[in-house]
Amino acid sequence: MGIFELFLLAVGLSMDSFAVSLMSGAVLRPFRWTKVLKIALFLALFQGGMPIIGWWLGAGFLQYIQSYDHWVAFGLLLILGGKMVIEGWPRKGEESLYTFDPSGTRALLGLSVATSIDALAVGISFAALDMEMCLPTVIIAATTFVFSLAGQCIGFRFGRRFQSGAEMLGGIILILIGVKILCEHGLS
Repeated sequence: MGIFELFLLAVGLSMDSFAVSLMSGAVLRPFRWTKVLKIALFLALFQGGMPIIGWWLGAGFLQYIQSYDHWVAFGLLLILGGKMVIEGWPRKGEESLYTFDPSGTRALLGLSVATSIDALAVGISFAALDMEMCLPTVIIAATTFVFSLAGQCIGFRFGRRFQSGAEMLGGIILILIGVKILCEHGLS
């Protein structure tokens, strides 16, 4: 697999992280570069690390996780998305529109695992192809990092226009990503 093909694969793998980053940028208050970098770093490390884990475990591991990996991703995204919808629901007398902090370590762990499970399967396929993992890991992690930074900046810029519903919309987006993962795996 050449560099161009690896880059295309990395772009595809980073799309869920990009969507999460858009939502994160829209609800992140205050918008601080330390938080933005933390989110991007978590997403990139997990997206780059999961193929290594999959490669290391090899194809023998696939049979153990393949039947439920999509349910784990869906469950994590449903919990986090549901929490955002509930916290974003307008309440009388409440001044703060945003209560969900996507830069919190617990939230980031859930988001990072949920958006990178597909990268684990890619790593297993890399093992079947007997690929070296250094270059793919760097390309996947770097691409995800850049897409995450861009997504957060775009989300912050345009999310401010939709302040009243941004947190609820972000939660709905997370739930829809989970549903998409289930649909891609045939709800089995």
